[in-house]
Amino acid sequence: MASSPRSPQPAELEISRQSRILAALLLGYLPKDRALWEQELAKKRSQYEAFKDEFLPNTVGGSSTPGGSEGHSDGNAEHVENGFLDRSEIAQDDHPLSLGKTSQWNQVAEHSEMIEQVDRDVKRTHPDIHFFCGDSSFAKSNQDSLRNILIIFAKLNAGIRYVQGMNEILAPLFFVFRNDPDYKNANFAEADSFFCFVELLSGLRDNFCQKLDNSAVGIRGTLSKLSQLLKKYDGELQHHLEITTEVNPQFYAFRWITLLLTQEFNFADIIHIWDTLLSDPDGPQETLLRICCAMLILVRKRLLAGDFSSNLKLLQSYPPTNIGHLLYVANKLQ
Repeated sequence: MASSPRSPQPAELEISRQSRILAALLLGYLPKDRALWEQELAKKRSQYEAFKDEFLPNTVGGSSTPGGSEGHSDGNAEHVENGFLDRSEIAQDDHPLSLGKTSQWNQVAEHSEMIEQVDRDVKRTHPDIHFFCGDSSFAKSNQDSLRNILIIFAKLNAGIRYVQGMNEILAPLFFVFRNDPDYKNANFAEADSFFCFVELLSGLRDNFCQKLDNSAVGIRGTLSKLSQLLKKYDGELQHHLEITTEVNPQFYAFRWITLLLTQEFNFADIIHIWDTLLSDPDGPQETLLRICCAMLILVRKRLLAGDFSSNLKLLQSYPPTNIGHLLYVANKLQ
């Protein structure tokens, strides 16, 4: 029987309160000069409302006129959003079966698919926590906020759009902002989370860009860096994993890296880990790789004694661990 959703525990809420300003500062959302915070927040929150008006015409506070697709709205885009194209605007090779990237029909189809994917993923976000799921108006409101942020991000970033799993990266950010003890700030959690999400993804976007998958800066390049890091600090373990048992990083660490470990630990531990990730002045990537390497080292005895099946099972369902000790080991790898 599936367990029923639970409410955030006091420890999670306390960590959230400690992390909200830290995240905003480290991600560059808030300026270092505290005297400028109020002015900057007002500016960014107003800008986000403008994004909602343009890209989310059906949301509360949005305009009644449908917005454009990947840029500013115009008359032709209005017809596209409604599923109808002005006959005078249709090129001879632009028809419902066209697969061309410039085909307006194709753009409408891609937009619909993206919205459906976002909806599915948002509903699956942390189903064990009442904050994100359930029939309460509060949970539904939080789901709506996640959906709005992800859609606006996809609209503004045509090169990446929405990639499955981005909801998992957004969830901790929105959680900490929505639980701000100052209700005035909590009411702007959607706007604040959006800009922090953009800043966070800006340093990780290469991992989500399919065109860069096989490049040195894409996800395969990042997985290779993890392999090299493990070889540097524990060559025996790296050889046993990748040569003897043929358990390569892409089998387990693809999810670790692209989702910033959000699927490997409980929610309170995720926020704790993220405080460390976001504290790296050079961005979270290098710290993330050290933490992933430390995760392997902490279970090295089991891995060295295991075969392909047992090692893969262990790493795809990482065992509970002391997060403080994990971060300590990761820090020693610098």
